[in-house]
Amino acid sequence: MAIEVGMILEGKVSGITKFGAFVDLPDSKTGMVHISEVAPTFINEISDYVKIGQEVKVKVLALNDGKISLSMKQALPKEQQHQRKRPDKPQRQNHRSREPYKPAPPVTSPGDYEWQSSRRNAPSSFEDMMSKFKQTSEDKMSDLKRGGESRGYSRRGNGNGRK
Repeated sequence: MAIEVGMILEGKVSGITKFGAFVDLPDSKTGMVHISEVAPTFINEISDYVKIGQEVKVKVLALNDGKISLSMKQALPKEQQHQRKRPDKPQRQNHRSREPYKPAPPVTSPGDYEWQSSRRNAPSSFEDMMSKFKQTSEDKMSDLKRGGESRGYSRRGNGNGRK
């Protein structure tokens, strides 16, 4: 039997790579199913969908220089070819739902950053906050520099082969 483009065949998975699966076809031929043609969804790990020795149905996509390009998803019935959810995970909520738009609540503070004062009620000017931030940053930088020098690391060589 001659293999032609468009045929739907049964085969056995004979190898798996990061980019696809090799399928043994009739007449001792082997074709490859690219990872994008295994299932109608995004696939991160091909081994989650096929195993070596598994019987699969494939559609012949192309015959180029002795290479046979195959598709498992195009061999599925039409209604399953455009499935959007992964079989092992729940489907995400559609971002275009019919619920009315609800604006986010207004931001009242920039967040709980380390440099912010623990006293929330004390009024501070922008200059005061910047001064505290600068001092905290300088303290942290000096701590980092001291920690690096104590372990024998510096930007310049120190004669012992470490830099």
